[in-house]
Amino acid sequence: MSMSDPYRLKDASQIPSAPFESWGRYPTYPAHTVPLHWQSDFASASAGLHNGGALAVGMGRSYGDSCLLKDGNLFVTTGMNRLISFDPATGLLTAEAGITLAQILDFCVPRGFFLPVSPGTKYVTLGGAIANDIHGKNHHSAGTFGCHIVQFELLRSDGTRRLCTPDQNPDWFTATIGGLGLTGFISWATLRMKPIVSRMIDYEGIQFHGIDEFLSLTEQARNLEYTVSWVDVTSTGKNFLRGIFMQGDHSPLPAELKPSPEPKLVFPFEAPGFALNHATVSLFNTAFFHKQIHKRVVALQDYEPFFYPLDKVLHWNRMYGKGGLLQFQYAIPWEHAREATVAVMKEVAKSGLASFLAVLKAFGDVPSPGMMSFPLPGITLALDFPIKPDKSFPLFERLADMTREFGGRLYPAKDAAMTASQFQAFYPQWEQFARYRDPLLTSSFWERVTGDRLPL
Repeated sequence: MSMSDPYRLKDASQIPSAPFESWGRYPTYPAHTVPLHWQSDFASASAGLHNGGALAVGMGRSYGDSCLLKDGNLFVTTGMNRLISFDPATGLLTAEAGITLAQILDFCVPRGFFLPVSPGTKYVTLGGAIANDIHGKNHHSAGTFGCHIVQFELLRSDGTRRLCTPDQNPDWFTATIGGLGLTGFISWATLRMKPIVSRMIDYEGIQFHGIDEFLSLTEQARNLEYTVSWVDVTSTGKNFLRGIFMQGDHSPLPAELKPSPEPKLVFPFEAPGFALNHATVSLFNTAFFHKQIHKRVVALQDYEPFFYPLDKVLHWNRMYGKGGLLQFQYAIPWEHAREATVAVMKEVAKSGLASFLAVLKAFGDVPSPGMMSFPLPGITLALDFPIKPDKSFPLFERLADMTREFGGRLYPAKDAAMTASQFQAFYPQWEQFARYRDPLLTSSFWERVTGDRLPL
């Protein structure tokens, strides 16, 4: 199907007023938000800026300050959500960068196609998925989101336009994928979708105890497309590093394909700061582990709870209270992955803090196309903590230093605490990347970890 008149999809959400928040709700910075509705808006908005710099942002689902710009200008792209073309013979979809993955799924699933790679939320924009080179449960088999980008147009603040593909302007292609939105403005992109015949996932959940059982299950599941694990960070003794290994494939049995219903549940209030503590999180983790009565459960499951269990509750980040949350996510190479995961989990236990959401999975060896992409072959661990300033930040500094010692790196899209020295050790190519940064574009994250600040 090809559309000469682009098809505008329904809005995904209301754009928040300044100060613009990241999903972690920390830090909170004032900024001037500029909504973009047409591709031409970037040039006119850029021409009117004289100081403070700018950054294109989508849904604000990054956890730290990579989607923030203190006292700067945020170009909000979610008004640019038009589908430009779709070819069912090849699965190639071209859309404006402000379209969300949820909107893409609403269009493509009824036509028998699914995202080639998806993160844990569908409420991110196409441009944001490219800028952070997102990964999903199938990294070991499909690589990152950028592996499935065919082309995109990059607009620079000097008015130049570049068509970027692996063969045309390949240096700009690789700098922009995973480039944190700093190389220019992505106006549109072409993504290769994957065919499906059903909404359903052939799911299997397996309880495990300890890192060795997790590694064994990971090896056994290497030919399955999707794998991920929830892990209990509060358990000790014989239950240390227990969890549930979740694996699945798209069902090969044809079934009805239809869009997903809109979520109806909303987390109704700001939870008090004391609500998430070691005792309550420990009780939750114990209940979650034991809700699966049998060690191994097989089921046919809709893709929504498999990929997006938290999306069914809007504003779920409120459960961390007004203070917000920090997420820590590392990737550590296989050489040190086992010992590092055990050491980090013991350090977390020693701190007295508890992670409500802890995710453990393997990264494969499919190379990421982005110069600054996060994944590497090994293990990735993601932990969410409510912010307790006297404990959280010292813990994060220790965990980041441990990650560095084990040869790993942290995920900029999830970070709000990484120091400049840590970032520059994790990403020694940052100076090479900096040569591609648009002189107008910056972020609070970039300024924090490089010291490269634009004049106010």
